[in-house]
Amino acid sequence: MNSAVCTLFEGSYHFGLAALVNSLHRAGFRGEVFAGYRGAMPPWAGAAEPAPLDGWPDARSLKVVEGLTLVFLSLDTDYHLTNYKADFMLALLDGPARSTDALFYLDPDICVAQPWRYFEDWVSCGVALCEDVNSPLPENHPRRIGWRRYYAQHGVFLRFRAAQHVNGGFVGVHRNDRAFLLSWKQTMDLMAAEIGSLSLALTSNAAYRSTGFADCFDRTDQDALNAAVEATSQSVSVIGQEAMAFKAGSALLPHAIGGPKPWQSNYLRNALSGMPPGPAHKAFWAHVDGPISPYTASVRSRKRLALKLASAIGRVVSKA
Repeated sequence: MNSAVCTLFEGSYHFGLAALVNSLHRAGFRGEVFAGYRGAMPPWAGAAEPAPLDGWPDARSLKVVEGLTLVFLSLDTDYHLTNYKADFMLALLDGPARSTDALFYLDPDICVAQPWRYFEDWVSCGVALCEDVNSPLPENHPRRIGWRRYYAQHGVFLRFRAAQHVNGGFVGVHRNDRAFLLSWKQTMDLMAAEIGSLSLALTSNAAYRSTGFADCFDRTDQDALNAAVEATSQSVSVIGQEAMAFKAGSALLPHAIGGPKPWQSNYLRNALSGMPPGPAHKAFWAHVDGPISPYTASVRSRKRLALKLASAIGRVVSKA
């Protein structure tokens, strides 16, 4: 299967991008990683060369290793980037990634922890999604009722499929399921009128015009994604909370949700406060010295030592 990966980042999230790409390399992925960004290019990407593409005349390409290329695409949008995922994936499938069989979106605070062939097998089962930490949401949960009522007013009728509530940080789509992305974009666009603008998101501390019935739109892209699951006829393939390391099990995509992010964390202080580092933070620091090196060797060693000490402190504190 010919597949591509995409992500969106700005600011310090370039550290997460570096770890994500290194993890893809270690997992055996070969192909193109499309990184849409706003603001400055990462300081570690100085070797990127101009590589104009349809719709992105300022695109730049960085050869990570033989067969693996990171393509930087400067974005001209006022959307909060978390709300731009469906638009970005559609633009890629219809443009630079038009020759691919499947496209995978991953947030830049995720690392890949299993061989890439697993993900290509997975996407043949339906739209690939991961269960969220706040799942399940039963059929008549107020959030689902809110989505159902709101979208019905706009001619989109949702059909309950399962209680699993999925996370917006990962979406894998085979080209045959492109219609799912159209549905996700539609639910995003319709939601915009309720919250005020797609430039708003929970992570930006913005003041929504409204978050809807029972705050059913306070997670913006994730709410619209879950609504799209119920609005579409495409098959979906959901793996449980273990996929993103939200619970014990075989982690596929450890996801550092919330904050502080791994590149922002003071692990010793957090551990003394009863918050030891979790699997996603450990995965990040395990992937910062691959083909892309966003840190010096001394910084990596220091942070990894802090991580080990914080884990030990966490075990002691948890037993106290």
